[in-house]
Amino acid sequence: MTRFSILLVPALLALAGPVRAQQPAQQLDLATVTCKEFTTTDKETVGLVLMWLQAYYTEQDAKPVVDFAKMKSDGEKIGAYCDKNPGHSIITAADEVMDTPTAPPAPK
Repeated sequence: MTRFSILLVPALLALAGPVRAQQPAQQLDLATVTCKEFTTTDKETVGLVLMWLQAYYTEQDAKPVVDFAKMKSDGEKIGAYCDKNPGHSIITAADEVMDTPTAPPAPK
């Protein structure tokens, strides 16, 4: 997950401007970007955020695989959630519809 964050942060920073034009493009806080803002931004930014979310919601020990079919499915779920809840944040939408990683088993 860390490698994805390191690679995507510069791209997200560069693209944060279109989502939050009134703020400098230094950070993209997914807790404050609304579903309405997210669904009306350009496809490239949506794709980058979806890829970041996929990495964020992946187990730490998962293989380094980008699952485009899952990313598309998750994007459709987030889109459906956002259509019904345009004022919710994108991270709230993701929390509701994306699979969360399972905790590792407790050591014996």
